[in-house]
Formats: sequence, structure tokens, C-alpha cells
Amino acid sequence: MILVTGGAGFIGANFVLDWLAGNEEPVVNLDKLTYAGNLDTLKSLADDARHVFVRGDIGDRELVSRLLAEHQPRAVINFAAESHVDRSIHGPDDFIQTNVVGTFNLLESVRAYWTGLPGGEKAAFRFLHVSTDEVYGTLAATDLPFAETHPYEPNSPYSASKAASDHLVRAWHHTYGLPVLTTNCSNNYGPYHFPEKLIPLVILNALAGKTLPVYGDGQQIRDWLYVKDHCAAIRRVLAAGKPGETYNVGGWNEKANLDVVNTICALLDELQPRADGQSYATQISFVADRPGHDRRYAIDARKLESELGWKPAETFESGIRKTVAWYLANQDWVQNVTSGAYREWLSTQYGV
Repeated sequence: MILVTGGAGFIGANFVLDWLAGNEEPVVNLDKLTYAGNLDTLKSLADDARHVFVRGDIGDRELVSRLLAEHQPRAVINFAAESHVDRSIHGPDDFIQTNVVGTFNLLESVRAYWTGLPGGEKAAFRFLHVSTDEVYGTLAATDLPFAETHPYEPNSPYSASKAASDHLVRAWHHTYGLPVLTTNCSNNYGPYHFPEKLIPLVILNALAGKTLPVYGDGQQIRDWLYVKDHCAAIRRVLAAGKPGETYNVGGWNEKANLDVVNTICALLDELQPRADGQSYATQISFVADRPGHDRRYAIDARKLESELGWKPAETFESGIRKTVAWYLANQDWVQNVTSGAYREWLSTQYGV
């Protein structure tokens, strides 16, 4: 049995689905079901006894302690986080509460549980904390990609809150001996992505005939990682990672935001052309850049490849084609997730 926190969000839900597709080991899935948590993503598991869903907060020590005692997991994988930079700028409170205070409370619950395990189970137990490359700050065009030894230089409330959570996880290992693993990933994309993030936002706005908002000059560079590759990396780190170590997970796909948008437009032009014959690229609109917008992220994932044998299976070209095709084929999921509150957020943030 493993306990997954945040398992109804984008990456967490993909991980749960992939885990149970290739593994008989059950999952207890704890998720608070905030705006980005979506049980519709997990509906294929509704009658699967291997999946136990519990609605709750990682900061609820009584609940987490009860789940740990009842289910006796051999590992906890922590995906639970507020993760949208724009939202952290407008309302940082939730990010501090979930990413910092919540992680602290989760660590304390897990530490108490782990301390009481018998010898063999205690030695085998793992706490895997899923984090982001944004904790490292920003890179110039000629800088080397982020290695695990890069100093932490977070520039947004979101990345600062994740940096704080990483430091807590590290401290609980060095102070208390808790067997932790940390992964820092680059930008994920793929199925079931909440449509406030760049790639699903562009796909859905394009199909709806809306403008495609691009911050600033669109030359901010990100390393793009297909979510199912990320799930495979987490499984590998859980299986073979060394306690106390950090592993960067990247796709080796540095792309400027504008290039990503144009690639999506070209795929939509091919797969679902506009009725008027025009390219979806005509809908691109440049909007004012956001405060403190990091210029470039890039991940050096060689440690994960050399020590644990993982590398991504998808190129950006293959992954983005699969992603666009998935959104075209899953409009029911899209309609269910795009609530009135979500549309209000888009209007406030982008004016669209």
C-alpha cells in the first residue's frame, strides 16, 4: 500500500492512473479537492478496490495519522501543492498554508508513524516529495541547466513556498533520519491538465475562438516534460533512489512559450481546422508580462539517468501531439472542469 497526497490534481492523478495500470499495489489517495482537484479524472477507478479516495488536507494531522495507522503504507508520495504562479502573485496565503505549513504537518504525521514501525518496515519506508525546478530561480540564455547542486533562488511566492517545503523535507531527513526523496521537475504537460496552464489554455481557447494570451514577448524558455514520463521517473526514484538525495526530472525539451503556442496552433490546423480556413495562430495576442517572470528554466537530468537509468520516452513533438489529440477526444472532461469560477478567473487574469 502507498499513500499519495494530491492524487486528484494533474500530476498526482496521472501518477495514480499509471500506477494502477501497471501495479496491483493499492493506493490511498488523499486530496483536498480544491479548484484544481478533479475526481472526474479518476472516474475509471470508481469501482476499483485498489483505489481508496479520501477527501482531506495534508495539514490535518489527526486525519493523516489515522490513515497512516489504518492502512500502514510503505511509502508516502507528496504531490499536494498549490502550483499556479499567477494565483500565488494575486493570493500568496494559500501557497504558504498548503506548501509550507501543510508540508510541515504532513512531515510530522509521517515521522510519528515511521518512528513506530518495526525494524524492517522502518528501513524500507520512503517519503517522496515532488517539487519543481522553479525553486532554482531563473537562467540566462547561456547558463548551464539547473543541476541538483544549483543554489535555491526562488522569485515568486509559489516557488518560494516550494523551496521552503524542500528545505523542510531535507531537514527532517538530516535531523530525524526520515528516509526522504525529493524530485524537482520541469514544466509538465499532458492529459487531464487544468486549463489555466499554458498548453491546455491555448488548446481550449483556440477551439473556442478566443484569443491566445502570450505574456510579454513570448520568449520565456521552459523545459517541457510529458506527464507520463514524469510518473515513470517518480516510480523509479521511489524504487531505487537513495534516501536524502534530490533528483532533477526534465524532458530535455527547451522551448520558448511562443514556439509552444505556434506548435499547438499548427497541430490544431492539421487535426481540427478552423471553418474559415485561417490558422489558429491568428488568435495569438500578446499581453502584459507578469511580475517577476523568470526568463528561462532548464533541467539537467543526467543524475537520474546515470544513477537510476531513467530518461524520458517522449520528445516534445510526440508528447504535444498526444496532448492535443487527447483534448480533442475528451471534450466531456473539459466541459466538466471548466466551471463558472474558472471562467471568472480567466477573465480576471487575462481579460479573455
